[in-house]
Amino acid sequence: MLKRLLFASIIVMLFAACEKEAGEGGTSEIRGKVYVLDYNADMTYLLKEYYAPEEDVYIIYGDDDIYTERFRTNYDGSFVFRYLRKGKYKIFAYSKNLEVEAGVEPVFVEVEITDDNQVVELPSDIVIKK
Repeated sequence: MLKRLLFASIIVMLFAACEKEAGEGGTSEIRGKVYVLDYNADMTYLLKEYYAPEEDVYIIYGDDDIYTERFRTNYDGSFVFRYLRKGKYKIFAYSKNLEVEAGVEPVFVEVEITDDNQVVELPSDIVIKK
C-alpha cells in the first residue's frame, strides 16, 4: 500500500512538473491593433484619429509583473505576438495622461490562449491618447 501511494505521488509530481506556464514555446498567437486619439498639448482638443504606426506594444506572460516582449506596430497599427503557449496574457501600450506624474499610463487588454494553434484577436483595439 505504501509503495502504491509513493508511486502515485511521484506520477502526480512528474505530470505537474511537465505542465508549462504562459509564455514562449507554443504554437498560438495574439493579434491586435493600436488606435490613437491625437490631442493638442494640453489634451483639450482632439486633432485627429488614426491607427498607430511604429507604436510600442508590450506583452506580460501570466502573473509576471514586468513585460517580457515588445513589438512595434506595423504601418496600419497592427501587431502580433507569436509562438505562445496556453495561458493568460496582458497586452498593453502607453497612453498620454497629464494627471499622472509620469505623464503616461498603460492601457491593458487581458486575453487567454486556451488551445494549441490558436489565433486570438483582441476583443477591441488598444486605444491610446497622444
